[in-house]
Amino acid sequence: SEEEGERLHKKCLRKRGQGGKPTEDCGAPSPQGKRSKRSPVPQSFEDVHTQRVIANVRERQRTQSLNDAFAELRKIIPTLPSDKLSKIQTLKLAARYIDFLYQVLQSDELDHKITSCNYLAHERLSYAFSVWRMEGAWSMSASH
Repeated sequence: SEEEGERLHKKCLRKRGQGGKPTEDCGAPSPQGKRSKRSPVPQSFEDVHTQRVIANVRERQRTQSLNDAFAELRKIIPTLPSDKLSKIQTLKLAARYIDFLYQVLQSDELDHKITSCNYLAHERLSYAFSVWRMEGAWSMSASH
């Protein structure tokens, strides 16, 4: 299909051999017997430079989008005042928070008024999560 050809073309562009030349399998016929379409290899320094500038802009936008998503996630996860979380720590803590919320729902220890979406419920859950998290950290450090 044309979509598959485009996907292979993009893969080919990423997979370059030494000297920036495509590897042998890039121009090979696809299973349907057609050669994938390739845009011409940039010849001039200006073309290469323009491509790099565009790629850098795309990468900066991707990085900014990722950072914005982490900032939003950090707003949702209850944290301790001492927390300065890296991206991996944020993801791990988010996973623990999801597990904690699942346990709260399963145990049904909180009455139905607390589980409603209001400020007080959020504060109580945040506090309970902080306590749960600290107990987990204490038991993990005690077991080592």
